[in-house]
Amino acid sequence: MKILVTGVAGFIGSETALRLLARGDEVVGIDNLNDYYEVSLKENRLARLSGDAAFRFIKLDVADRAGIEKLFADEKFDKVVHLAAQAGVRYSLQNPHAYVDSNLVGFVNILEGCRHHQIQHLVYASSSSVYGGNTKMPFSEHDSVDHPVSLYAATKKANELMAHTYSHLYRLPTTGLRFFTVYGPWGRPDMALFLFTKAILEGRPINVFNHGDMRRDFTYIDDIVEGVIRVLDRNAAVNPVYDPNSADPATSNAPYRVFNIGNHDPVPLLDFIAAIEKALGLQAEKKLLPMQDGDVPATYADTELLDDWVGFAPATSVEEGVSRFVAWYREYYSC
Repeated sequence: MKILVTGVAGFIGSETALRLLARGDEVVGIDNLNDYYEVSLKENRLARLSGDAAFRFIKLDVADRAGIEKLFADEKFDKVVHLAAQAGVRYSLQNPHAYVDSNLVGFVNILEGCRHHQIQHLVYASSSSVYGGNTKMPFSEHDSVDHPVSLYAATKKANELMAHTYSHLYRLPTTGLRFFTVYGPWGRPDMALFLFTKAILEGRPINVFNHGDMRRDFTYIDDIVEGVIRVLDRNAAVNPVYDPNSADPATSNAPYRVFNIGNHDPVPLLDFIAAIEKALGLQAEKKLLPMQDGDVPATYADTELLDDWVGFAPATSVEEGVSRFVAWYREYYSC
């Protein structure tokens, strides 16, 4: 197949493109290479892809309406994996307009491209952040997600609603994937694992929010990519037993699906830090701080729907995943 991967210089995007190329697909990747974090890391991710003749990179912002229209018209994709977005919960408090431009304007541009060019399946990144103020654990796709606590989360919820509209109106198969705290080699420098590892190696204290009373469903990158590929290969479909009198947010009478991708094993933040300390052979100096605005104390994925749909559920342990990240970090930064 010929597949468009947006956000291809990103963490999940680059790893997804590598897997698609390895199995023989043709991949066109786009990214705007913005400076939200170090551009050199994005460029080095792209360098891992550039040696494959089946890969082409086009520098393009998803918010560029004319550019996206031309891309779809020129390339004639079979399927789309849309991973481009302005990421980060905390940054959305500082620069909200970046989230509107990328996550809302950009997403409707992708939807329009898919609509007008007979795309077989659109798979797009949602987030565990959509669960917002929910406290019932584990988080289930069947639950209402109407109480976001950050603009980032609100844009991801909006993406799901926008996708459903296109699935309903134009019978475009769309699948949203709610990622749960993705980590691993080549990861994002704004995420806790990267920040903690860097600070510990440099002998600086780490900021531990909510005084360490946090739990996260940390999900290893290889598991995330496996889930993305399997979902991409099974087009979203109408739920034949969907009942509009008791609407289920996860399915529809349109070709629309939403799935959690998480490890189904929430880990206390202090245990996660302990795994980093063990892998580094160093102790962290912890600076205990209150909860930050827009954050939540716990995430926990119910992965039953994903397992039922594609026969897969993430299972890489934090100890194994953190160890692999630390080995990569030491090699990449020669430290």
